[in-house]
Formats: sequence, C-alpha cells, structure tokens
Amino acid sequence: MEFKVRTMAECMAAGETPEILFWVGCAGSFDDRARKITKAVARILHHCGVSFAILGQEETCTGDPAKRAGNEFLFQMMAMQNIQVLEGYQVKKIVTACPHCFNTLKNEYPGLGGHYEVVHHTQLINSLIQDGKLSVAGGESFRGKRITFHDPCYLGRGNNVYEAPREVLVKLDAELVEMKRCRSNGLCCGAGGAQMFKEAEKGNKEVNIERTEDALEVKPHFIATGCPFCNTMMTDGVKHFEKEGEIQVKDIAELIAEAAEL
Repeated sequence: MEFKVRTMAECMAAGETPEILFWVGCAGSFDDRARKITKAVARILHHCGVSFAILGQEETCTGDPAKRAGNEFLFQMMAMQNIQVLEGYQVKKIVTACPHCFNTLKNEYPGLGGHYEVVHHTQLINSLIQDGKLSVAGGESFRGKRITFHDPCYLGRGNNVYEAPREVLVKLDAELVEMKRCRSNGLCCGAGGAQMFKEAEKGNKEVNIERTEDALEVKPHFIATGCPFCNTMMTDGVKHFEKEGEIQVKDIAELIAEAAEL
C-alpha cells in the first residue's frame, strides 16, 4: 500500500485542516524497529479514510524523558516550543503510538496552555473497528495462537486505559491470555522514567528479564505491546531467553494491520 503522509505545513498550504495530528514521537521517528509501528498506524489510518497529517521536522520530543530525569526547565522549554507549533496549526485532536507522549500531551501540556484531545492508537483503532471502518476478517493467520498483552505503565496505571487494547486484540482469531501481573497490577518493562537512556543500576536482575519471565509463564506465541519502549525491552527479554523462534513481540497496530491485510 503506497501513499504519501502529508505534513501539517503541506495541508495548511493546500487550505486543508486534517481531522487528526499523528504525533510520531522520537522512537517512532528514529528507531528502526519502532518505525514499523509508525508505518502500521499510518496504513490503518489511511485504509480507514481518516484525515491525518504529521508535523515532520517541526515535531520535537515532548520533553517526557527530561521531566522524568528531573530537568523541569528543559521539559518546559521543549513543551512550550511544541505548543507554539500546535497552536499555529490549530490542532484539536492528537493520536500517538507512544504512551509517554500520550501522557505528557494529555496531562502535562494543559498546565502550560496546550489543550488537546489526545488518544492512544489502540483507542483509535478500537473505535474504528466499532464504527465498522476497520475489519480484521482476514486475521486467520492468528487462529489457534496465544497472545498476551503487556500493559504500558503510562497507558494503564498512568491513564487507566486497560480495555481498549484488549478489545482490539479480542477481534483477532486468537486466544488472549493474561499474565499474572496485568492491568493495575502490571509490571514495568524497565524503560520508563528515562531508564531507557541510561545504564542499569546494580541489582540481581534486569526489570525486562523479570517481566519477560511473566510472559513466558503463559506460553504465548505473541507478546502484544502498545509502546515502542516496551517493545524494545520485551524483545530484548525474549532474545535473552533465546525464544525468538517461538515468540514474536509486536505492537497491536502491527497485529491489526497484518490481520486486516494492509
């Protein structure tokens, strides 16, 4: 499926106002693995006829890692820059595949004057399925498979979004199995709080190894994620246990795009 993703600047030049701004995020822009998630989201939006655009080079980091690392001044500088751009394009609704961006844009930008309707991509995909705009009837490739979902911290405990990802996964012709620690009792993948960008502190086990053990207990064929950081950490965990041949780690958008044959 070949199509061009337009920037907000291109839309404005054409006198058009997209319904949704797709906030790609740092991982979705620069990490090779996360780019596949970005493309899956874009394919779903395009297939469903959703009017969307990205900021392109005008998008910078939301400031989440800086804030979590304790640099509030840097966070506010980055946030104000982004808010200025968003206001310039009169953005009303934002969708993002990163719970860190989701949480920051939704809960912390309003305090600096940035008020937007912010949705996680699993919420949008769920609504597209419910509205009949997206069908996963081609999902026979998942028949008889077991899928477990790892709750991202900033999606689950941070924003109480537990049902949307699961409602989407249930649409696949597969068995959804829950880890012993899930939903509000879920365990962090180990990358939050800017931990993704620093060396681990001393301890007897990496957090992502502990979390991968939770997943291995339910013997899944797929570990579904809703966050690029979680995806990286769970993938590394699967590699640690040399289970790459048995278990695939995929974002929900990738699973749905594959099932819908997009």
